[in-house]
Amino acid sequence: MAQRGQAADYYSGVPAPPNAYNQAGGPTYGQPPPVYGQDYAPPPGPPPGSQQPYTSGTHGYNQQAYTNGVQGYNEKPTFDQTFRVQKPKYNDWWAGLLFIAVFLGYVAVSGIAIHGYSNTIGFNGGGIYGSQNDFGLDTNTIVLFAFVLTIAVVLSYAYMWAARTFTKQFIWITGILNIIFGFVTAIYMLSRRYWSGGIVFLLFSIFYVICFISWIPRIPFSVLMLRTAIDISKRYGHVYLVSLIGGLLAAALGAWYSVTLVAIYVKYHPGDNTVGNPGCATGAGGCSQGKVIGLIVFVTFAMYWISEWLKNTIHVTISGVYGSWYFAGKSFPRGATRGAFKRAVTYSFGSISLGSLIVAIIQGLRQICSVARNSASQDGNIVGAVMFCVLQCFISVLEWAVRFLNRYAFSYIALYGKSYVVAAKETWRMIKDRGIDALINECLIGPVFSMGATFIGYACALLAYLYLLFTSPAYNQDGGYTPVVVAFAFLIGLQVCQIFTTPLVSGVDTIFVAMAWDPEVLMRDHPDLYQQMIQVYPHVQQAIHA
Repeated sequence: MAQRGQAADYYSGVPAPPNAYNQAGGPTYGQPPPVYGQDYAPPPGPPPGSQQPYTSGTHGYNQQAYTNGVQGYNEKPTFDQTFRVQKPKYNDWWAGLLFIAVFLGYVAVSGIAIHGYSNTIGFNGGGIYGSQNDFGLDTNTIVLFAFVLTIAVVLSYAYMWAARTFTKQFIWITGILNIIFGFVTAIYMLSRRYWSGGIVFLLFSIFYVICFISWIPRIPFSVLMLRTAIDISKRYGHVYLVSLIGGLLAAALGAWYSVTLVAIYVKYHPGDNTVGNPGCATGAGGCSQGKVIGLIVFVTFAMYWISEWLKNTIHVTISGVYGSWYFAGKSFPRGATRGAFKRAVTYSFGSISLGSLIVAIIQGLRQICSVARNSASQDGNIVGAVMFCVLQCFISVLEWAVRFLNRYAFSYIALYGKSYVVAAKETWRMIKDRGIDALINECLIGPVFSMGATFIGYACALLAYLYLLFTSPAYNQDGGYTPVVVAFAFLIGLQVCQIFTTPLVSGVDTIFVAMAWDPEVLMRDHPDLYQQMIQVYPHVQQAIHA
């Protein structure tokens, strides 16, 4: 943890002078700030306009980064000069090496499977129709996933555009569309007697109705935080460029995974008694059902991990931009986006890999429960389906908790370069001690964007279901592959949208973390935002313990 510095007297429990932070004429509170048993050193950087002599101590600025002669501030500092990383600089390196190893393993499996698929392209068809394969996924499925990826990218881009254009109405639009589309999808699937999918969509839609009604009082505060994040993104850094590049990379990873998934079936499925699989005679390895299951589990876990790493790398990059805005203000560092990205893929690479690994493991367990639940429903095992559904709910709650912690820990890592475990512990303790957890609970940006990603996942799942219904591929005559294909389509749409929207969510998360580290900066250097927060959420004056 950072050393105690000049903030020690400030957080010692001495009452602030009257109207000390009432710069914009807002209401004042006479009670002294609460006394805490620990304090947090201010982030490494002088407040804009400060005359205090910051020196190159443990957590202070190197003044020469800001003074270029007698005049001072002749040249803006770089991101690395603004937020220096203390030794050890490379944290959690073992997780980074493990991530690289899994990635290389994924490349090897994908290459072997795709080579086997390419040698049997005639047997599996060259498009939607013409396949002789009636026992496993084929080219028809690749075309389906291409449509799914296209819809996911287009809808995700449109969703980001809506957030920028209709900021005030955005939360209402997201909630209403998500609920309506969920019910429409559920009703249509139930009308087609696809019971497992229809019931799941129906339950989720009812749950979203209950959630959205409870969220209505918190919408004004959430709109303010979203508008602030969007305004900052328009003025600083390359937030939307990072969002676009990240979304396109997510689509490319989705395409790669889709082809690999189909190629594994083509290469390693043993076939049935009537139609043999010519892919078994090509390349390395024989065919077996166990090998298919094992390889699919591996590549799915690997893609979970890779996509989570990509999303968290974007999060850390954007956190550097918003942290620079909060602490540096008019002295916004040169190359903040580039500097934060460089740190994310070097010093913080292992920490990002570790946090992403934990989420990937949980996601893998949830996916296994989803497939098991669908299989139990197909077999008519209602008890088994209910048990797996309950287990999936518990895993989803665990995933939410880990993601919640990761969001703020990675914002801290972006600015200070700590290890994952240290960052998670210090960030959570700091948020609780400052009272920022009350503001986080009041803000709906994370849940709203998750709801929007779920909406796009719904659209992709419905597209996959309709595609299988109308093209009627030979391998799915009995509907046995419908749950698997629909589940993967939903997953692809969800992941692509989450990566597209990560920059805006990261902005809000970073503002909260920065407020927890030094709330005085908010009151002193961003008084307009502070007064607007008071107007929509008066409790903010007690929630932020300064």
